[in-house]
Amino acid sequence: MFQKLAASWELVKASARVLWADKELLIFPILSSIALFFVSAVFIVPMAFGGLFDALFSQNMQIGGLIVGFLFYTVQYTVIFFANTALVGAAMIRLDGGDPTVADGVRVAAKNFVNILGYALIAATVGILMQRLNERSKGFGQMAVRMVGMAWNLATFLVVPVLAVEGVGPIEAVKRSVALLKKTWGEQIAGNLGLGAVTGLAFFLVMMGGIALLVVGGILGLPLWALIAGGVALVVVLMLLGLVSSTLSGIYTAAVYKYATKGEAGEWFDPEMIKHTFKAKLPAGM
Repeated sequence: MFQKLAASWELVKASARVLWADKELLIFPILSSIALFFVSAVFIVPMAFGGLFDALFSQNMQIGGLIVGFLFYTVQYTVIFFANTALVGAAMIRLDGGDPTVADGVRVAAKNFVNILGYALIAATVGILMQRLNERSKGFGQMAVRMVGMAWNLATFLVVPVLAVEGVGPIEAVKRSVALLKKTWGEQIAGNLGLGAVTGLAFFLVMMGGIALLVVGGILGLPLWALIAGGVALVVVLMLLGLVSSTLSGIYTAAVYKYATKGEAGEWFDPEMIKHTFKAKLPAGM
């Protein structure tokens, strides 16, 4: 376990070095978060105040609910994939030895907007189907749905860099992602994405530490304004941590794609780290 955490920490440090060299990469998840806030407001606020939620998702209006849900998913995914494509496009420039700007990343995403929209439609369809199947399944059925979801996430892991670099259509991008994973990691694919584990652990520790400090502050009788300020500060720190985590994930995805296509990941990443990203630990004697 400690060996895996150490390897994961090396991945975080390598991704962080790229981010340190190009701090403007943080702008992409920030813009994505702002856009997603407005998208949610456009869909949810009018429906909430207009009393449309109960009507759309009632037994008599399930089709209407599915349509609204599909549109919501599609717009959300389009925003997310556009920002991620811009981030990965800029990160690829850095990994290839260049010095990217925010405009460079936006140009990469804008050039592939039609393909990004097509992939968003596919992802929205899969998301709706997974949600419906999960709602109607129980026990092992739900477990099977989750396994399918995990398989989909793994199969599409390299779709965004494929869209950013190769400019192919969404279906071809999914096929290309699967082919690259099979070609590079073969049967040892296990989805051992350690970077997410480390950033997730950091998020958990910060959150628990912040809550503990607020509880102690309440016990010690700190004024209400101080507790509120502490709570706001904790939320801000967690939001910043989430933005950094998203950026590191995009950088790392670019590095994995570069290794899968060229056999190396640039000066920032040790190829051995990338090589063992998806590799399962085999039992003794095999």
